[in-house]
Amino acid sequence: MDHHISETFSRPALIRLDDHTTCVRFETMKVASALAAVRHLLQRGVIAPGDTLVDSSSGMYAHALALACHRYGLGCRIVASTTVDTTLRVQLEILGAVVDSVPPGGDLRLDQALRVARVQEILRTEPRHYWMRQYHDDIHYLGYRPITEMIRRELGEQPLTIVGGVGTGASTGALATYLRDAALDVALVGVQPFESVTFGSDHVRDPEIIIAGIGSAIPFANVRHSLYDTVHWVGFDAAQAGSIALLREHAIFAGLSTGGAYLAAGFERRLAPGRHVLFLAPDTGHRYVDAAFTRPSSALAVRDLRPHQITAPAEMRLPWSRMRWNGSPAPVPAVAPPVTTDGPPGRLPGARSRR
Repeated sequence: MDHHISETFSRPALIRLDDHTTCVRFETMKVASALAAVRHLLQRGVIAPGDTLVDSSSGMYAHALALACHRYGLGCRIVASTTVDTTLRVQLEILGAVVDSVPPGGDLRLDQALRVARVQEILRTEPRHYWMRQYHDDIHYLGYRPITEMIRRELGEQPLTIVGGVGTGASTGALATYLRDAALDVALVGVQPFESVTFGSDHVRDPEIIIAGIGSAIPFANVRHSLYDTVHWVGFDAAQAGSIALLREHAIFAGLSTGGAYLAAGFERRLAPGRHVLFLAPDTGHRYVDAAFTRPSSALAVRDLRPHQITAPAEMRLPWSRMRWNGSPAPVPAVAPPVTTDGPPGRLPGARSRR
């Protein structure tokens, strides 16, 4: 029996769609990483009850961190993106989180940079605040280890292809790392939106980009590019088609990043029928209802979609492109500068807890 809802949310449902495809379906995926990261920091004495954890978020991580802080009796402060809607904001505030809204910067790059800058301002004046650094710290990989154990119990030792949105790299990167450490044959396929620097799609504009959470306009230090074998770049129109098809065909209501992963998973399954494909569904579709689900008749048909096969990022184009990544290093704009600190990595130089 669970003692807190965060523990329930941290475990996905594994749903077999056919003999060679499984959906790893979460209510809200980042609870797995936030809960394990907070527990690890408490066990090491890096943070203590009474401290406040702070981070920037476009939505899912904000909810995850607020739940983890509620579970362990910690304060929570979120520097919120404009994509944090009323439904989420109400939950955050009732859970006890302080929500700081940063005015829109005019584009995604500036919005993300302004939010990180605001976090650093807070740390300079609040010595008992700890920055969780969801974009930078590998500690967020830890929560996915138990999920790899679930996968091994259910699917055994067969060759696997993992498909999912990259985001900070914690989910897909962690699953591949832990399964490969167990000597499994694992291919890793990352899904990205256009306009993201992480895998070099920032030069392609998607007029309806709202696929929050799986791309970035700033470098993410905890994406390990060398883990990825293949990358799919999926635009809004293609991701919408995937999300609607997943709901229609399998009754799974999930967000746009899941729609992109469903498309990519189907393509990879056809390419390598001897492998079992797992794709990640990190959240439900509720936040995308108005934007993606209310006009199903106008959506593209999945059966008509194929990715543009490319050999370099300069060749990519909407609505869907695919390239063998082969463990290549990060593109130059995606290389994060080092974060220097005299103390623990979540605190700025000179900041110390008063316990």
